[in-house]
Amino acid sequence: MPHPMPAEPEINEFIRRCDAFYPANAVSASIGQQRAWYDALCAAFDAPRPPGLASVDAEIMGIATRSYHPAELRRSTVLLYLHGGGFVVGSLKSHDAICAEIAHAVGAELVAVDYRLAPEDLHPAASDDVAAVADALIAEGRRLVVVGDSAGGNLAAGLCIRARDAGMEGIVGQALIYPGLGGDLGQGSFLDMAHAPGLTTADVAYYRELYRADPEDAVAHPLAASSFTDLPPAYITSAHFDPLRDDARIYAERMSAAGIAVTYRNEPQMIHAWLRARHMSPGARDGFAALCRGIEDLCGKE
Repeated sequence: MPHPMPAEPEINEFIRRCDAFYPANAVSASIGQQRAWYDALCAAFDAPRPPGLASVDAEIMGIATRSYHPAELRRSTVLLYLHGGGFVVGSLKSHDAICAEIAHAVGAELVAVDYRLAPEDLHPAASDDVAAVADALIAEGRRLVVVGDSAGGNLAAGLCIRARDAGMEGIVGQALIYPGLGGDLGQGSFLDMAHAPGLTTADVAYYRELYRADPEDAVAHPLAASSFTDLPPAYITSAHFDPLRDDARIYAERMSAAGIAVTYRNEPQMIHAWLRARHMSPGARDGFAALCRGIEDLCGKE
């Protein structure tokens, strides 16, 4: 049986370029080499930064961060960005252009967090890092919208649960981009899209094994939460050709049922990691524009 594939020609060209980027034995390479390949792959699809945008590297609570300042700052809300990469790869470098373009489109300062990665540092190290940065920004009186893609979407959702349970105020919204939220690997899209391009169910299982988080820990697996009340409003987007699709959909449904304002959008021709295709795919371009509008809405009127 053929594997599911999108019909959009441009996203299929994106898939072809991604597949050609890695050598056949990439999975056996060292973690360091995999990280270098991932950063280079991300950079291969980037465009020049928006004009007038500046960035500053700094440490917050001893954690490396990069803050982006658009030429036109229209909002006081800060966007806290948590990159994807399965908790194993990804960096400030891999998502530099994405962060710059979101900051520019929304007109807000964006702070990206270089959280600790597995397998060197297991859960809750990454969650502790993003919580420490969020705490520090909130202590300065900043309102935050937390944004994350893939594993970063997991960390964003987990941060919101962690903040709620700790009584920490200041996070006013969450934008989750094709997040992995701890769904059952034997159900739904994990079966239908088990061999999807860009990310397979076996890949998800591999990253979970490296991360070593308790399946009952709601910060690590937000779908395991016993309550979805009192969480910040959310913009959640998924890709149809992605085993993580149902994680996003089910999380949106559970939050909505708990009375949380949620906008859910499924990109019908997209695959996992479609953000990288935003400059070559019409579907990714539309999805990115919708994401930025959704983040603006979460910031509210200022």
